[in-house]
Amino acid sequence: MSESKLQPALPVNVRPATPEDIPTILGFIKELAIYEKESDAAKATTELIKLNVFEKEYAHVIIAEDPAKNNEPVGMALYFFTFSTWTGKPSLYLEDLFVTESVRNRGAGKALFRQLGKIAEEKDCQRMDWSVLTWNAPSIAFYEKVLGATRMEEWRQMRLETEGIKRLQTLGL
Repeated sequence: MSESKLQPALPVNVRPATPEDIPTILGFIKELAIYEKESDAAKATTELIKLNVFEKEYAHVIIAEDPAKNNEPVGMALYFFTFSTWTGKPSLYLEDLFVTESVRNRGAGKALFRQLGKIAEEKDCQRMDWSVLTWNAPSIAFYEKVLGATRMEEWRQMRLETEGIKRLQTLGL
């Protein structure tokens, strides 16, 4: 995902999302789910985003806009903070980054990462973490070659979903 030589870089503005952006955020989530071949897995609703992002602030969203097109949203990043026991500092965890297909490879992803980097520095984060699907070669190349990200081969991501979380209460002590 290097900068395209065929199309000029897109000068984007990046700003914090507001509750008025919820339809845009949901649209990006649906587009991302389609791109990741998981369209049925996207269960987010207006009410859930409003409650968990804007009221409880479990996560935060930044929006990339195209100023040449009346600040049309062209991408977003949804992130939250974790804590590292090893470093004794917070980490910024990027849950999802999405850029509209028509403007990919023109700098919107870099602009979103640049803003995430500023946020991480402001919060004194020791690191930024995220996951990428193993088949997503263009994104992996961008992360490694452009951003200089390190692949964490020795770590295996684990997950418990709703039923697994409920089962925890039945574990014998």
